[in-house]
This record gives sequence, structure tokens and C-alpha cells, in this order.
Amino acid sequence: MPLLGAHMSIAGGCHKAVEAAVAEGMETVQLFTKNNNRWVGKHLCDESVDQFCTAIAASSLKFPMAHDCYLINLASPDPLLYRKSIDAFVDEVQRAEKLGLAYLVTHPGAPTDGDAEAGLRRVSTALDDVHRQCPGFRVMVLLETTAGQGKALGWRFEELAAILDQVADPDRLGVCLDTCHVFAAGYDIRTEETYQQTMGDFDRLIGFDKLRAFHVNDSKKPLGSRVDRHDHLGKGMIGLEAFRLLVNDPRFADRPMVMETPKEDEEGESTMDKINLATLRSLIGENRTARMAAKPTKKKSRTNP
Repeated sequence: MPLLGAHMSIAGGCHKAVEAAVAEGMETVQLFTKNNNRWVGKHLCDESVDQFCTAIAASSLKFPMAHDCYLINLASPDPLLYRKSIDAFVDEVQRAEKLGLAYLVTHPGAPTDGDAEAGLRRVSTALDDVHRQCPGFRVMVLLETTAGQGKALGWRFEELAAILDQVADPDRLGVCLDTCHVFAAGYDIRTEETYQQTMGDFDRLIGFDKLRAFHVNDSKKPLGSRVDRHDHLGKGMIGLEAFRLLVNDPRFADRPMVMETPKEDEEGESTMDKINLATLRSLIGENRTARMAAKPTKKKSRTNP
């Protein structure tokens, strides 16, 4: 059984996200540990941490994770913004570690000067800096696949592989694959043939051992649009077959799969997490072939610099 969940609100405290996930019968959860549009967050006091940890311990949720602040840009060519982003990301890692989270998801960033190669080097250098400031931490940073909107890095698997190749300690990093983002980036997953091709490309360039989590979202925009617009499952341009293939793929049965779909329906009712979760669960066991994970692909070798 895949581990299904959603990104949940922390209004009232981080523990509220856990309580909401449990109430919806989820197996995993993602949250922000602070306001996602502010550089500095409210201090995580011992009481807040205890409430969160107690809620997690009382639940059956696995691999709880956070997403970092959207302002952070570890690829920025602006020295001041770059330094500010590193400092803010260190804080995000420290908060995630304090809460005992398994993963912290981040976008690689955008080199606003258009120099992708230099941007990838800056991301790798920034992550090395963060790791030096957070020695011995257990939380793993996951680089998220992006839609390639604007100058964002991470929309090609090769770019994520480049970061992993350049960092000093790649064992502290993994990848979160967002279905909407990879589709918008041009990776088709709508049929078994194209799904297997995309997953084979990922395994060849990065390796499934690095694929630690999924963001499960349909796309409002077409294949290759490079526009990041999430939609309800089965209601967008991807369609249900891709999600049927994903939740029945035995290679990912132990990976957390988190929905970041819209919370409200067209009438403004906040019932869509329940509906989208039910949609995903209805697909489990509907795999129409027995050919999933037929043959492992050769992984790209990776050595530390």
C-alpha cells in the first residue's frame, strides 16, 4: 500500500497539521514549519515541539515532511539574496530537525541572470554550506522536480543529477518528484509506455534510491507548458491513468505520496482533500498489467568531488 497524504495547514500550531491528517485517515503528511512567504518564522518553543512530537507519536503517520519557504533561492546570482537564502534555509533545516521530520523539500532555485550552469554550482555550494552548519542532522533535504517556469532549475533530471554530482555529501540529499511539474516540464506519464520511459530516464540519470517522496498533483496546463498550475486528480491534463500507474508501482510502495491539490471545490467548500484522497485510493489494485518494475535500469555512477 502506498503512503498517501496531503499538505496540511499549521494554523493553530504545527501539531494541527498532524491532527488534520489523522482525521482524514492519511498515512503521511507535509506542512510548512512557519509562514511560507516570510523569511523569519516564529520561534519553535519547546511546548510547540512537544505538541507536534506527541501528535506524531500518537499517530500512524510515516515520513512526515516539510516544505521550505518560497522566498529562498539558493541559485541566486545576487550575493545578498544568496546569503540570505542560505541563512533562511539553515533555519528551515534546524526547524525540521527539531520537529523530528524525515524530509525537507526545496526547489533548487532560479539563476535570474540566465546562467544555469553557474546556478547549479551555487546550489551545490549552498547545500554544502548548510550541511556544514547542520552536522549530524537526520532530516534529509529533498530537491523537488520543477515545471521549469521562468528560469527555475530542476525541470530536467540532468540538472538534479548535476547538483548531486557536485555536492560534497550526496547521501544527505534525495529527490521529490512532483507529477504536475514533470508533466509541465515535458515528461509524459499518461500511458504505461510513457510512464515507464519517464521513470526509466529518472532511474538512469539519478537512481530510484534517491527518489524518496512524491507530490501527487494533476496539471491545469498541457505537456511541456513549463507552467506550474496544480489541479484535482483526474480533472487536469494528466488524467487518472498516470496516478493509477503510480500508486500501483511496487517500486514506490514505501514512498510517501503527498497531494498539493487545491483545497476547495468550485463552490468554495473545503472538501477536496477527502475527495482527491478517495480518488487515489480507488485506483489501488487497478493496475491492468503485471509488468511494473519489470527490469531495473542501469543507474548513473556518482562519485564525490
